[in-house]
Amino acid sequence: MLIVQKYGGTSVGTLERIDAVAERVIKTKKEGNKVVVIVSAMSGVTNRLIEYANFFTNEPLGREMDLLLSAGERVTSSLLAIALSAKGYPAIAFSGRQAGMITDHFHTKARISAINPENINKALQDDKIVVVAGFQGVDENGDVTTLGRGGSDLSAVAIAGAINADVCEIYTDVDGVYTTDPRIEPKAKKLDQVSYDEMLELASLGAKVLQNRSVELAKKLNVNLITRSSFNDHEGTLITGEEKMEDAIISGIALDRNQARITVRKVVDRPGVAAEIFSALAKEEINVDMIIQNVGRDGTTNLGFTVPENELHKAYEIIQKVNPNSGEVIESDNEIVKVSIVGVGMKSHSGVASLAFQTLADEGINIQMISTSEIKISMIINEKYGELAVRALHKAYNLDK
Repeated sequence: MLIVQKYGGTSVGTLERIDAVAERVIKTKKEGNKVVVIVSAMSGVTNRLIEYANFFTNEPLGREMDLLLSAGERVTSSLLAIALSAKGYPAIAFSGRQAGMITDHFHTKARISAINPENINKALQDDKIVVVAGFQGVDENGDVTTLGRGGSDLSAVAIAGAINADVCEIYTDVDGVYTTDPRIEPKAKKLDQVSYDEMLELASLGAKVLQNRSVELAKKLNVNLITRSSFNDHEGTLITGEEKMEDAIISGIALDRNQARITVRKVVDRPGVAAEIFSALAKEEINVDMIIQNVGRDGTTNLGFTVPENELHKAYEIIQKVNPNSGEVIESDNEIVKVSIVGVGMKSHSGVASLAFQTLADEGINIQMISTSEIKISMIINEKYGELAVRALHKAYNLDK
């Protein structure tokens, strides 16, 4: 088999852990597989490099920041290749450039445009273990770029797709995808398998196991992902395009604490007013999530929507400047959370939503906003009830069984 393995910052956080990763890679190689390894920077290194830059300015140039931050992954890839070779298993380290990772020109948040896996394929033909620095690439001008948060996962998925790997294993400090956060509900169970769509929803709703951009790319390239822990030998969770027809209706409960709500009251109810508001937010790259509009009897409307909590202040200022009419009242609330139930099974089962609503009602939890899709129901509630809601819903859908 041709296997791509990705190791995150905690997995390679010390020299001892890099040595342990080398042993795991060697075990995979001994089983007769060809192996490509993608690594993150050692934990804490990226933050330290950012601090170094901020010593001089809080607004460093993006091009230079990318060149600086990409160093962390190159250090890890070199060390792991050295460790593997020292143990008698020939290995070669590649930077993003050497691995053929081509991106657009948006520094610190570049997107992958193409991959030329020529160097990787040649090294594999020479029976070498290939170690690639994740999180980075180069643009058409040859300038180093970085892929933003979760960039090493993206690198791994993209390379797995480019070389037609049989599987892409994502090693982290957790051993798979759970029905909910085990820190909130100790009865949470690890899932053996979830679909791309379910994992996309769980990732976008706050599950920290995988970044949603990497899942989107895996779905596009049809790459089978397995997420597992680098600290034990437990079976992980397979993320694939296949859906198990007899699976439980609900796969997981997610809690997103990074939520805030803005309500604009007494907006004149005329065509185009919503477009003015949301176009202004989009222009400033504010991500609007849930939207609800109520039409009043006096020709005005109340418009409510949610944004990431860390963008609340900016979004509030934008709405004040838009001024859809002179009489509006703008309110904001950051004491909310979003709790969501996710599962492909709800497409063919009735009563899923009503059970969620009744469960929260039985706990005395008021639902402020609701959003639904084929495989997701999200509800905005007061933040003090967030964990209670997760536990109650987890029990209601028998996810602890």
